Amino acid sequence: MNNPADPVANAATAAANTVSAAERIDARAERVKQATSEVVDRTKEVVDRAADKVENTLHNATDKAAHGATRAAEKAEEAKLRGKEAYGEAVETANDWLDTAREYVREKPVQSIALALAAGWLAGRILRN
Repeated sequence: MNNPADPVANAATAAANTVSAAERIDARAERVKQATSEVVDRTKEVVDRAADKVENTLHNATDKAAHGATRAAEKAEEAKLRGKEAYGEAVETANDWLDTAREYVREKPVQSIALALAAGWLAGRILRN
């Protein structure tokens, strides 16, 4: 019934069960480690692809903004040049009119004084009313 070999057999069985349980735990831990590693690798790939996409989108947006700024600067420069040309033409026209008026006064001083008096009298009449 109680055999002296039973405690030894029980200890051997317990030791075998302990080793077997440790091996099962190690095997499961290794599977969890591999699964975790695979998930981390897949997540890293997804994050890398997303980062690349964001980077490309930012580069494209920056390129478009730079192109728009360049075009705006070019248009502003063109408008500035057109403004300078118009100013130059207006000054030239005004100088031509002044030269014409000076020549008229030199050629016909009496008539110029009569015109000035008539213009002054007319301006006075208009402003008085």
